[in-house]
Amino acid sequence: MSDAISVQPVVMAGGSGTRLWPLSRGQYPKQFLTLSGEHSLFQQALVRLRDLEGPGLSLSAPLVVGSDDHRFLMQDQVTAARLGAPTLLLEPVGRNTAAALTLAALQAGSDGADPVLVVSPADQTVTDSVAFAAALCRAVGWAAQGSIVVIGVKPQRPETGFGYIRLDTSDAHSRVAEFVEKPDAETATRYVDSGDYFWNAGLFVVRASDWLRAIESFRPDIAAATHAAWAARRVDGPFIRPDRALFEAIPAESVDYAVMEKCPKSDIDIRMVGLDAGWSDLGAWDAVWQLGRKDAAGNVADGDAIIEDCRDTLVHATSRLVSVVGVDNVVVVETPDAILVADRGRSQDVRKIVSRLEGDGRSEHILHRRVHRPWGWYDSVDAGPRFQVKRILVKPGATLSLQMHHHRAEHWIVVSGTAEVTCGDSKRLLTENQSTYIPLGETHRLANPGSIPLEIIEVQSGSYLGEDDIVRFEDSYGRAK
Repeated sequence: MSDAISVQPVVMAGGSGTRLWPLSRGQYPKQFLTLSGEHSLFQQALVRLRDLEGPGLSLSAPLVVGSDDHRFLMQDQVTAARLGAPTLLLEPVGRNTAAALTLAALQAGSDGADPVLVVSPADQTVTDSVAFAAALCRAVGWAAQGSIVVIGVKPQRPETGFGYIRLDTSDAHSRVAEFVEKPDAETATRYVDSGDYFWNAGLFVVRASDWLRAIESFRPDIAAATHAAWAARRVDGPFIRPDRALFEAIPAESVDYAVMEKCPKSDIDIRMVGLDAGWSDLGAWDAVWQLGRKDAAGNVADGDAIIEDCRDTLVHATSRLVSVVGVDNVVVVETPDAILVADRGRSQDVRKIVSRLEGDGRSEHILHRRVHRPWGWYDSVDAGPRFQVKRILVKPGATLSLQMHHHRAEHWIVVSGTAEVTCGDSKRLLTENQSTYIPLGETHRLANPGSIPLEIIEVQSGSYLGEDDIVRFEDSYGRAK
């Protein structure tokens, strides 16, 4: 195996997926949702890259570049899908894909190796994994010889939400002539009709050293700032953390703008491999409809939905019955705390709703009603003046922080499992149907010492019930507040 090509799979797990609101939110974005099949898009990406292994390739464990805010979510999904032990490289703040890929290249070469990076976004899906693997393996062969390789998808329709790649039709080696950003509808139609353009899938294959040379050539500011942040990294259990202050100084730029668009006019050999594998980036609700299983009238239903006398409509219900009558080309998405109704042809404009929520200082673009934590989750099922009711699940063996509240008291009722409750100087076990009271200002902690999930109902009462009324004294997950 001395002649085997060393391959480093890289999954880019950042991003917010604003066009899939209200299902996708800042703290639980699109890539961690299960929109097709049994696994999340993030898990699917890891599985696809794991399956690349073949004759002449030597694969390393995947390297994931993702947000520090999602570190426990990534770790949980890796564990749940039994995907081994990928390296988790955490971005303290978002700085777009050029910095993320540069981090991955630096990390991949940190032991003196120079692998070929196979870079995939975490928020895509394909229906033909065999064809996907074949296309990427072909790209690895070219990248091993010094080319930068992009993956292009033959357009199925005019699409204004994608960038495009134009091939040099005079070249027999699939060299790229031009990258074109998201066009208007008329231009997109002309691209598709010409047959010379491909959707830019955001999939790249390049040797680590070749990427570093390219970013240093075209954007030395990004290269230098990213290297400084990575050089000052620290290792925190399974996580690798670049220095926050130095990382914040990195200019935010995409891979395409920083490097790829400049390559055709340089001496860098940049090629494209075509992909015909049922690819979708599921970038908006229209794409989810395109991928879904349709009835005779073209409708797609997910969850508890009743559709009557409708055509080409998507209904996604998560927590209750949703019924629609007599509407065509509509998207209806229901979550416990928000409902979206939109013209399916204007799915791209959902991001405008997210922008308005942010501008109005609301939280529905960031958090679901059910909020995931490293120890489990809580669901705020009811609230009113001076009270709030939460359903809380604690994973087996997990422990919440030792904490206190200045403005609220809490009542805990065990629904199932076993709770270990610390309250002041006392510690005791509670089982199903037992309860306890945590006075205002008392130091307390909740833990699950059992082998099954612990579920409790928490009733909070007091003058202020915000999540920021927490003083942490000890925390197993490194959280300061």
